[in-house]
Amino acid sequence: MLSGMSRPQRIEPGPGQESVWDYPRPPRVEASRRRVRVVHGGVTVADSTRALRVLETSQPPAFYLPADDVAMDHLRASDQRPTFCEWKGHATYFDVVVGDAAARAAAWTYPRPVEGFEDLVDHLAFYPRRLDACFVDDEQVQPNDGDFYGGWVTSDVVGPFKGAPGTLHW
Repeated sequence: MLSGMSRPQRIEPGPGQESVWDYPRPPRVEASRRRVRVVHGGVTVADSTRALRVLETSQPPAFYLPADDVAMDHLRASDQRPTFCEWKGHATYFDVVVGDAAARAAAWTYPRPVEGFEDLVDHLAFYPRRLDACFVDDEQVQPNDGDFYGGWVTSDVVGPFKGAPGTLHW
């Protein structure tokens, strides 16, 4: 539970779960062998067992998939302005387009990440909130609350999660 939205109380993880409050700051990049899929407009636009997870205190993991495992013909450069992450550097964005189903700025990448995050080169992350469905193994993920963070909430991760209104300054 949250106390006044300013002092989050860590939820104790159950068996097979992990708490985002045990993730490091600065974040850590780690390999994941789980199957990660992104579906939009009835088409699987990304499917990988070679994803990277970025783990950062208070946020559900963001999954970064190798560009080789993404149907790049469904990505278009977005008019979304680049953003800056204090840990990873400057991000650029892509719209995901499948026929008439267009999701603006639904994917991002760090073309030249800062030192310590070089593994993210040639990888793309996706906002579950902006797409039809994202999966880790066969579990459909829930999107991170709010429109800023692109974390993937699954049953094996507990919060509370940064992202909802009132949590930006945790």
